[in-house]
Amino acid sequence: MAKVRQDAWSHEDDLLLAETVLRHIREGSTQLKAFDEVGDKLNRTSAACGFRWNAEVRANYEQAIELAKKQRKERKRALANQGKVMANESPEPSLWQTALQQTMVEDNYDREVFAMLEKSDQKSITLDEVIHYLQQLQQNEQSSQQSFAEIAKLSQDNQLLTEQLDREQKKVKELESELHNMKEDYQMFMKIVDRARKMVVFDEEESRRLPKFRMDKNGNLEQVAK
Repeated sequence: MAKVRQDAWSHEDDLLLAETVLRHIREGSTQLKAFDEVGDKLNRTSAACGFRWNAEVRANYEQAIELAKKQRKERKRALANQGKVMANESPEPSLWQTALQQTMVEDNYDREVFAMLEKSDQKSITLDEVIHYLQQLQQNEQSSQQSFAEIAKLSQDNQLLTEQLDREQKKVKELESELHNMKEDYQMFMKIVDRARKMVVFDEEESRRLPKFRMDKNGNLEQVAK
């Protein structure tokens, strides 16, 4: 459904636009996402929300913008510290590094937005500049989504590999246990064989002994009992 154009902006509309943009700044998101969110709520285009913010609303929230940027830096610093802790505990620090790099990319988006807004305060923006700017933001948004998709896939692959490693380690332990039992059985078997061999040799020696004789009083030979 196409969005219906509304020329008049109410005070509530401006307030919603300001609150949404400031929230996205604090959370490290892009202003393009804020404009999209407001546009969906007010049935306006993202470009219309961006122009309204630039032309009328932004000038009234300079201090709030600086505070939001400060809160965003504190949030990123906390995320960086958490990433360092996870890097020391996790076998895959690259996932956290990728997330931090993504945060830096989003920070660059916001710097571009503010540069564009400051430029608009000094002179009018041409249509070509607006189109180029929106196209660049769209490309950056697609790149951001692709990066997060790659992070999610890497995390899933890591989970699968971890589970597979656990299964293989379990199999190795089972094989080691079986090998140990086989060694014990073999040693027991060799002891039995050795004992049987000694008994056979002893019986053969007994059977090979020659009978002994002695002479009695009458001069006759008699066999001596074993």
